[in-house]
Parts: sequence; C-alpha cells; structure tokens
Amino acid sequence: MSQEKSTFIPNRVVLIASGGLDSTTLLYRLLAEKKDIFALTFNYGQKHIKEVECARVNCEMHHIPHKILSLESITKAGLFGKSSLTSDLSIPEGDYDDTNMMSTVVPNRNMIMISLALAYAISIRAEAIYYGAHAGDHAIYPDCRPVFVEAMQQAAKVCHYWPIKIHAPYLHVPKGDIVKEGLVLHVDYAKTWTCYKGGEQACGKCGSCDERLKAFEVNNVSDPLDYE
Repeated sequence: MSQEKSTFIPNRVVLIASGGLDSTTLLYRLLAEKKDIFALTFNYGQKHIKEVECARVNCEMHHIPHKILSLESITKAGLFGKSSLTSDLSIPEGDYDDTNMMSTVVPNRNMIMISLALAYAISIRAEAIYYGAHAGDHAIYPDCRPVFVEAMQQAAKVCHYWPIKIHAPYLHVPKGDIVKEGLVLHVDYAKTWTCYKGGEQACGKCGSCDERLKAFEVNNVSDPLDYE
C-alpha cells in the first residue's frame, strides 16, 4: 500500500474550468505556480453555454490539455429539476445574493463535477483538484460553501488508494479581490463569460453580471466585456 500511495505525479492537477471569471483567474494562478494543469469543462445544458467556448479558448491559448464533458443527458432526464439555468424559467435580475437567485441552483452540480474530476485525477495520477468557488457564492449555493468543500476533501482522501487534495483557493475571497489578483496576473477578462442569460452580449442585469460589474468597479477598472 505504501507503494500505491507514492504513485501520483507531484504538481499535476485537474482544474474545473467553467470559462467564468473565477476559474479563469484560477487558471492563471496555477500557470504562475508552474502547475501541470489538465482542465475539465462541463456542458450541462446551461443557457450561458458561451462560457464553455471561453474555457476552450483559454486552455488552447495556454496549451493546456482540455476535455469538455456533456452532462446534458442528466438535464434532459429531469434530474436537475427546474433550475432557471437549464429550463424555460427566466433568469432572475438583481443582486447576486438576493433570494430569487435560488432559482439558479443546479442541484448537486458541483458534487457531480468534482466526482468526475476525481475520476480523471486518478486516471492521470494528479495530486489535486482545483475549482473556483468564492465567498460571494455562500449565500445562495450550498455546494460552494466551506462545509461542502471540507466534506468533499474528506471523501477525496479515501476514494482511492492514495489521497487526492481538493483546493478552492477563493473560498473565502470576494470577487473584487479575485479581479484584483487577475489584473496582476494579466488575465484577459474579455475571454471570460459570467452572464447567466444566453445572449450574444452580457445583460448587465442578472445577479451574476451585477456581481461581476461591482468587482471591476471596486478595482477602478472597466470590464472589457460588451453589455446590452
């Protein structure tokens, strides 16, 4: 068993790359840390499918091995219920932490994604998984809260012959500070997508856009995305 525990490859990691602001900043952080990155992106039938293309562009630009997995069959089978991200329900507008944003919850989404990332990490002998949950997510999204991350970390220790680490570096970091870090890392935020609506341009009104715009505002810089 001691030999089994030594078979992961140090510095090799799996990044859950959504194509959004947080995971793209995390991508740049891992690049700066000289990690050997393998990226996973998920198409679960979300209206903001444009984020998947952003993930592809960023990974391709940095020559990162990248897999895009479809979870659309789960959505079509109705297992995700009537989330406004994946159904005909309207995307709510207002502040990111308003209770009406609860309609955007996709049940157990992150556990499913992390579980698949764990399988991938095991297959490529990666030592860790990274995902971009941040402090602003706590109010609405249960699978972005510290207690969830801690539980998944415990599961990742025992799901295979050697423990795998799960990291959420922005778990206690507000979005404004993530943008601040990204500006230092020279993240090209024009190649990220945050809006929950499926338009050609960001709406500027949904909770996700609202939080993003405020994050740039506190850093006294303009968001490079075009808004309606």
